[in-house]
Amino acid sequence: MAELTTIARPYAKAAFDVAVEKNTVDNWAEMLDFIAVVSAHPQVQPMLKGAVAPQQVAEFFIGICGEQINSHGQNLVKVMAENGRLEVLPAVSELFIQYRNEWAKEVEAEVISATELSSEQLEQISASVEKRLSRKVKLNCSTDASLVAGVIIKAGDLVIDGSVSGQLSRLNDELKS
Repeated sequence: MAELTTIARPYAKAAFDVAVEKNTVDNWAEMLDFIAVVSAHPQVQPMLKGAVAPQQVAEFFIGICGEQINSHGQNLVKVMAENGRLEVLPAVSELFIQYRNEWAKEVEAEVISATELSSEQLEQISASVEKRLSRKVKLNCSTDASLVAGVIIKAGDLVIDGSVSGQLSRLNDELKS
């Protein structure tokens, strides 16, 4: 994964720079997300890894995407095809989203709870994380009954484990030491 990120980084940075310059960051995010989904499709994968000329691969890929990608997106696809890098498009999309979130002072936080949280609880969590990170927060919520009770919040490098299972695990570690 680290290798894919290293390969994808210059493409994501270039796309992000163009998006900021043209004031089309959200449009680029949607376009790259669509391109990433297409590139990961099982029927498209053989074409991307095959022994087909880069120009034909680019035309094939652009033909599939149609009007979902603009001329700048088509240029990105052509350059990546020439360099044999279309398989890293999902990583380019992920990095682009990270650049966008950093630029917009936003962060995505994953909230895992033992039970479904109410909108009031979600608002409290969002406000707390926003205050702690000084950024706008978008919550991605899921449930995991194995937590017993409580929540785990992950936002970038920050992990707050307020679950009962996490507390029991820490207590177990302390008792062993």
